Amino acid sequence: MKPELRRPVSVAEIGPSGLDSVVEASPAECAALARRMAVPAVLSFSCRFHLARTVGGVVAARGHLAALVVRTCVVSLDDFETVVEEDFRIRFVPAGTETDNPDPDPEADDEIPFAGTVIDLGDAASEQLALALDPYPRKPGAELPEGESALRTRH
Repeated sequence: MKPELRRPVSVAEIGPSGLDSVVEASPAECAALARRMAVPAVLSFSCRFHLARTVGGVVAARGHLAALVVRTCVVSLDDFETVVEEDFRIRFVPAGTETDNPDPDPEADDEIPFAGTVIDLGDAASEQLALALDPYPRKPGAELPEGESALRTRH
């Protein structure tokens, strides 16, 4: 599957002080992201990265994403715009060296395997957006009808 947002970076470009990079989605890429995320629209999306090479070919990344997304309220079914902003940390690891832990630490940085000498910041940014989206979006002020909340408290 071809990523909606492709931004390849050669690991060789990451110097001793690291590398800063910004991924900005075009309108066509925003539309493709909306289809992937199954949301009515992604109006804007950008993601800043600071990359640093570490031991074993691993690239540590700190990032900040910002997006304006149209969501559908789970209560009213109305579409509404919402800002999604999140700081994150991930590690790009050479394919085959991923941590194989049957009981992973939820606080550990997510690992993204890569082959060769190129990492894809666009695909990583897309994944972080998917993780940051509220699975049950609620329009501000939307409330369940009174009878619905009463039924939920009885069970």
